[in-house]
Amino acid sequence: MILARIILGLLDIAPMSGYDVKRYVDTVVTHFWTADKSQVYRTLAGLVADGLARTETVPGTTAPDRLVHHLTDAGRTALHEWLVSALDRQPERDAFLARAFFAGGLDDDELGELLARRRAAGEQLLATLAAMRESTPAPRDRAGRLRLATLENGMRHARTELEWLDDVARELELGHDRDRDHDLETARS
Repeated sequence: MILARIILGLLDIAPMSGYDVKRYVDTVVTHFWTADKSQVYRTLAGLVADGLARTETVPGTTAPDRLVHHLTDAGRTALHEWLVSALDRQPERDAFLARAFFAGGLDDDELGELLARRRAAGEQLLATLAAMRESTPAPRDRAGRLRLATLENGMRHARTELEWLDDVARELELGHDRDRDHDLETARS
């Protein structure tokens, strides 16, 4: 349901092929939603079947024809109704936190490695989002400012998680590094 509404929102920005939608999911909205290729194409087909989107075949000159999806009036109405409806609580599912919850029996090296892998992933995410932020032009309207605000939210979450990982490692005295602690405190101030 939510992926369908997210795709409606993407089609509201511009008509897109399935490939374009998947590229946007992987790059533009990845900090708050993910979907695999089959989910995207299945959802697009459902939106067309439900009359919320329509397709147009765009002839290719040097490439195959493209099937471009457009938002219909019914799709725009469904998107609007979702945007103004009550917030629906989505249960968090985080495989790393599940591992951390049950990791009490790991030795220090194993636990340190688990935290280090999550740190590396968090640093990569933050670098990716920061690069997106750097390449994003200054917003010219409210829609652009809101898209940028969600990107900044993703960056804040990533920074907070990195701080939390440091706190856990410090509390459990795993790989305690005073220089890194000092650098982190300096960066926070």
